[in-house]
Amino acid sequence: MEWLHEPAEWNLEGTDLSVRTEAGTDFWRVTGDVAGAIRDNGHVYGEKLEGDFDLSVQVSGTFAGQYDQAGVMVRLDDRHWFKTGVEYFDEKLRFATVVTSDYSNWFFADLPDDFDFLNLILRHRGDAVEVLRSVNDEPPEFAVHLYLPPDKAAFAGVMCAAPLGEGFDAIFRNFAINRI
Repeated sequence: MEWLHEPAEWNLEGTDLSVRTEAGTDFWRVTGDVAGAIRDNGHVYGEKLEGDFDLSVQVSGTFAGQYDQAGVMVRLDDRHWFKTGVEYFDEKLRFATVVTSDYSNWFFADLPDDFDFLNLILRHRGDAVEVLRSVNDEPPEFAVHLYLPPDKAAFAGVMCAAPLGEGFDAIFRNFAINRI
């Protein structure tokens, strides 16, 4: 495992990772930004993978700033990637997914007000990644189906960023990647 944009403060104990996100970090490309800004400095802890894999993790944090986010990312390069997880938007925690192929596209859905953690499961098979999600001890449900070229290696792992906030504590429990 290795870092893409290693944060100054982090701790790994077994399968649990805690991170203090740095302010001004994000992954975003052009869309909706008046200046057409490209942000590619969020934190990702993971590994380069070829072929099929499963990734699972429980995500929580002290989200407080607009767009504070923590979840998972699968990245081919700086122009082709997706991230999915918890994002703080308009004073509410949401389940958010950003898909980027030269330009970023953002989708979100509300999460329950009283959840403690988000469970994420990614299943990469062939040219697709199936994302399942649940909160707390609820059973996982289908969330999104995404394309990933089957013949290219991808960097996959947990991610977090604080685009406008001062940084926050992100916690990833039971983080596992299994090659299939």
